[in-house]
Amino acid sequence: MKISELKGLNALKSDPLGLMKKFYVKTSRWSNPFLIQAPRALERGDVAVIETDSGISSAIIVKEISPSEEKKAGKISEIAKFVRKANLADLKNIREYRKKNQEALKICRIEVKKTGLPMKIVDANYSFDGGGITFAFTSDGRVDFRDLVKNLSKKLQRSIRLHQIGARDESRQAGGYGICGRELCCVRFRNNLPSITSDMAKTQQIAHRGSERISGICGRLMCCLAFEEEQYRKMAEQFPKHGEKVVYKGKSALVKEVNLMSRKIGIELEDKTFTFIDKNELD
Repeated sequence: MKISELKGLNALKSDPLGLMKKFYVKTSRWSNPFLIQAPRALERGDVAVIETDSGISSAIIVKEISPSEEKKAGKISEIAKFVRKANLADLKNIREYRKKNQEALKICRIEVKKTGLPMKIVDANYSFDGGGITFAFTSDGRVDFRDLVKNLSKKLQRSIRLHQIGARDESRQAGGYGICGRELCCVRFRNNLPSITSDMAKTQQIAHRGSERISGICGRLMCCLAFEEEQYRKMAEQFPKHGEKVVYKGKSALVKEVNLMSRKIGIELEDKTFTFIDKNELD
């Protein structure tokens, strides 16, 4: 663990007077949120000046964390030190650099097109002091962007950093609504995004619908598959597994299908006939 992380952990733990509170903050639209400890007076939407391993940065207060939410939050993805609530001078500088983000984004996209690199530039973000620019990009694989960094450094006269993000991070940055009609989960729920696997779809018995129907606008499996997975797993524990031998009306049968929502089991009898029965009808 880095020295700065140890300092951050100590800061998170030491608050004898109870004057501090833990908050989720974000340094950019596409970054994952992380925890800091800051004065209770801060509210959602406030801008804070923080110190990370990369230096001084500005961050938006996303939400206050309750003790119960803190336990569910899991591992802290990054440790940062609260410096101060952004003052008028800070906010003026932040606004000025944000105006320049679009210009830098346009220049970077032109350079990428010239070099033919297989990457999509999603966003640009000036550092707090304006001395560096971070470009967020998506790509299907690894990209050798060393020449791109050199060209951008010459054109923009800034320190350049390229940060690869995933498809879901891109959707989070762009925003929008899912097929359910609600705001995208990756935007609405601002915790670190959980890993969504095909096993979740299988557990909820919707994998057969096809990837298009269970994928979000980012092209990845929908985040909401994580919401009810644990409930489905507990339900599945109460049912026999596919291929398991059971007894129905004193006769041996083989489980061919299980429908958790209807609580029905499809069984094949010894005479090869197939029928659906209620779980409670098993001997």
